[in-house]
Amino acid sequence: MSHRTEAEDAMRVTLQQWARDDLPVLERANTPEMTSHLGGPESPDDLLQRHERYLRLGDAGLARMFRIDVDGEPAGGIGWWQVDHEGVPAYETGWNVFPEQQGKGVASAALREVIRRVAALGDRTLLVAYPGVDNAPSNALCRRAGFTHTGADTAPWRGGRITFNVWELDLSPLDLAGRRPDHDERFDADDLDRSRWWPHYLPHWSSRESSAARWETATTSGATPQTPGSMPRTSGGAGLTLRIDADTAPWSPEYDGEVRVSHLQTGQFSGPEGSAIGQHRFRDGLVVKQAQPEQRLWLAHFGVIEARLRAIRHADAMVAFWPIGFEDRPEDSGEICICEIFGSELDDGGGWVGVGVKPQHDRRLTADFEKVRVDGDLTRFHDYAVDWSPERIRFFIDGRWVKTVAQRIDYPVQLMLDVYELPNGSGRRDAAALPLRFEVERVRTFPLNATAG
Repeated sequence: MSHRTEAEDAMRVTLQQWARDDLPVLERANTPEMTSHLGGPESPDDLLQRHERYLRLGDAGLARMFRIDVDGEPAGGIGWWQVDHEGVPAYETGWNVFPEQQGKGVASAALREVIRRVAALGDRTLLVAYPGVDNAPSNALCRRAGFTHTGADTAPWRGGRITFNVWELDLSPLDLAGRRPDHDERFDADDLDRSRWWPHYLPHWSSRESSAARWETATTSGATPQTPGSMPRTSGGAGLTLRIDADTAPWSPEYDGEVRVSHLQTGQFSGPEGSAIGQHRFRDGLVVKQAQPEQRLWLAHFGVIEARLRAIRHADAMVAFWPIGFEDRPEDSGEICICEIFGSELDDGGGWVGVGVKPQHDRRLTADFEKVRVDGDLTRFHDYAVDWSPERIRFFIDGRWVKTVAQRIDYPVQLMLDVYELPNGSGRRDAAALPLRFEVERVRTFPLNATAG
């Protein structure tokens, strides 16, 4: 897997394995400015020994050091090496970025790539970092990357002593052993379970009729009473299919143009007609077009949220699973994007999956969203999950850790499950591709593990 954010798409940050001719990178980093948190510059002999150590440990497989390049030009160094952290086998990471490249997201991109590679190794599931307590940028970088601050310590260093913070990143896979789901939806009844699912997409910004889902369950085909055009099920097997058909109209032309959607959600909160009170205020100027009944159906608050689903490989399609705050208080509106998959970003080798947190209107949160490259056919079923504790959210694909967001979301969320047909540049729909069919095998939630926090 590889990772990217929108900011990093504007520059090309790559890691090149440390080589014999990379000593000048160490020399450029050996200035009073860049070593102020490390006790000052090293002597030329010490620097040469460090360079040789990088090469020797790399050859032995005990460490991996890299030159950071930005658009092909050296910008610093980063790597990882084996350590014993409080009796636990771990990898430690450290980095430097030249002054002219600082503040551009270079260190973030490089650290994200190191985290990806360490996670892919799978032999050690703990990554640690020990920046000096007065090194504000590096400590902030650890926090943004999802590390947990576990304390501070002092140790001998370069003839003196250094006081450092201890940061830990848990890369372990999702472990559901011994955990029982409180909800396990298989969509295997003759109808949707209306005690869980509200088959409309944000109907307060449109209407129940215009936002009604087209759907099929494992044993029947169906549609909401307001929606014509139910089709016989063709895919077989267990689970749910959400459809966008040839006669599916845009759900809200005034606010969302030609976007079409088929969607289920597990809650509904909005104000009276004519008000601006409603869930997922996705643009300015929204006004409630039709009053809706309040629905508190299946709301989660901490624990594991998981769905097994398959993407659609078509340039106009996007599928997503994105719990959002119930939003009975306007600030309780954050989004946990468990997966967001554009058909245009799938190829023969795999595809990109969007994961992370979007603040929406919760000012207590900051955006922490990225796209993770996943190898394999994403039009087959895969598991997408989060393990959500009071202090952080860990993201998983097929049980493998892919991201941690160290932010606190402490309010109930409702589940949002949907397929979109997005307008393309031609202005015409691809009739031959319709209906778009989004298949979901199951959705589960598990209570918070007693050891989480």
